[in-house]
Amino acid sequence: MSTTEQQPRADGEQVGALVSRASQQISELVRQEMQLARSEMTQKGKRFGKGGGLFGVAGLIGILAAQALVATCIAALALALPLWAAALIVTAVLAVSAAVAALAGKKQIARAGAPAPEQTIDSVKADLAEIKEKAHR
Repeated sequence: MSTTEQQPRADGEQVGALVSRASQQISELVRQEMQLARSEMTQKGKRFGKGGGLFGVAGLIGILAAQALVATCIAALALALPLWAAALIVTAVLAVSAAVAALAGKKQIARAGAPAPEQTIDSVKADLAEIKEKAHR
């Protein structure tokens, strides 16, 4: 066998080894990137959990502050009216406010329509129609 016949085989083996090594390195890189992403998402998840909990605490404290404000309004009105009348007036104002908010919310929900992503559905239907049209050509 001559040296010219052995050369292509040796080069082919070197290329094969390089491709094999590159494949291993890419696969290792992808695994490392996935581990990094998992670690990062875990850290972010913990932060979001803590933040959500703190928002919950803030909401609870806000509700307590609103209740204290209502009691303050009743006490202020009780200086000029009997206590029962002051409480009744504040209760009526709160009930009317709740009714107005409920009606406004109902109106917004009615304007929103069905919860389906209508634009996306229409876009997918148009894409399917175009694919069918191109397939029949």
